[in-house]
Amino acid sequence: MYSYKRIGSRYIVSIDNHTEIIGALSSFCNETRILSGAISGIGAVSEMTLRFFNPDTKAYEDKCFKEQMEIANLIGNISSLDDKVYLHIHVTAGRSDYSAVAGHLLSAVLNGASEFVIEDFGGRLRRNFSPDLGLNIYDFRQ
Repeated sequence: MYSYKRIGSRYIVSIDNHTEIIGALSSFCNETRILSGAISGIGAVSEMTLRFFNPDTKAYEDKCFKEQMEIANLIGNISSLDDKVYLHIHVTAGRSDYSAVAGHLLSAVLNGASEFVIEDFGGRLRRNFSPDLGLNIYDFRQ
């Protein structure tokens, strides 16, 4: 599903072609026991589902794109929610006409190379659901 090399507190991760990114990164974090950290990356995808949070309805609106795109920027963080790995990732991807789409990454299937850098912060960072916001936010009390 992936291969990686550790350098200090950072991991360089390559996910196998045709693999779903969020599932692979979650598995990687579980395997290496990363409980908090940062993620960045680039790559190529053939399918991607983005989310946009609507603050009026407190719900995400999802949109799927089924086309070849280049990830121009992927950035996010690692924490935990209900003692499970929680990835919060945003992405900008370029289309063949050089326009771009961006949003919260729900899922994406690789179609080409991928290069990710994950930094392990070395501790646990938890989230809880905020009914006021309708979002999972950091809980620094735990």
